[in-house]
Amino acid sequence: MIGLVLAAGAGRRLRPHTDTLPKALVPVGPEGARDSLTVLDLTLANFAAVGLTEVAVVVGYRKEAVYARKAALEERYGLKLTLIDNDKAEEWNNAYSLWCARDVLHQGVILANGDTVHPVSVEQTLLAARGEGRRVILALDTVKRLADEEMKVVTEPGKGVRRITKLMDPADATGEYIGVTLIEAEAAADLADALKATFERDPDLYYEDGYQEMVDRGLTVDVAPIGDVAWVEIDNNDDLAKGREIACQY
Repeated sequence: MIGLVLAAGAGRRLRPHTDTLPKALVPVGPEGARDSLTVLDLTLANFAAVGLTEVAVVVGYRKEAVYARKAALEERYGLKLTLIDNDKAEEWNNAYSLWCARDVLHQGVILANGDTVHPVSVEQTLLAARGEGRRVILALDTVKRLADEEMKVVTEPGKGVRRITKLMDPADATGEYIGVTLIEAEAAADLADALKATFERDPDLYYEDGYQEMVDRGLTVDVAPIGDVAWVEIDNNDDLAKGREIACQY
């Protein structure tokens, strides 16, 4: 099993921080600190802490910044990094971005969004949930109070995910998908095909819509509740401020 990070997005709501950097490389350490850690740093550290030795990173917007740091990141975290180019990063949404990594899915992956600050306990929870035929396991926050923007999930006992979408009444949701998934190698072909159908239907769709496509095809997508932990998806400057508060805890 290897790590996989989606780091191709432009992060327009984080400008001016993302004028020259992808979201995954925006510093989340103390503001103004030199050599501040980034979301990518934190994610790579988590992967290394659970014993992974290889990580693939999907890059696109300002990808040259990731290429420039590749060797230093490999040395810092003891990981072998493979960078995968997304040629439509500034045109299409992330269903296509994950599909670009379809070849590495066959190794089994822990997938993390490049804008999610979270503790290593999330990866540990996903790894502990393996087995009993589970092929795709989503990290689910069942504690947080939800609003309109969150990626909401409805589950059914014994059947896993029934719905995953932002377009849902928060009161109907079981919890929020936090942007980290364990994908077993056995699910690679089914997921790649679902992602392809998703972005061909509408290139603005999310990879989570690919998960919904799998569910609609009768395939099972499971969840693992992460408990009461501090995490944040960094979409805007308010999120970035929260990310800095959380990052210093880990």
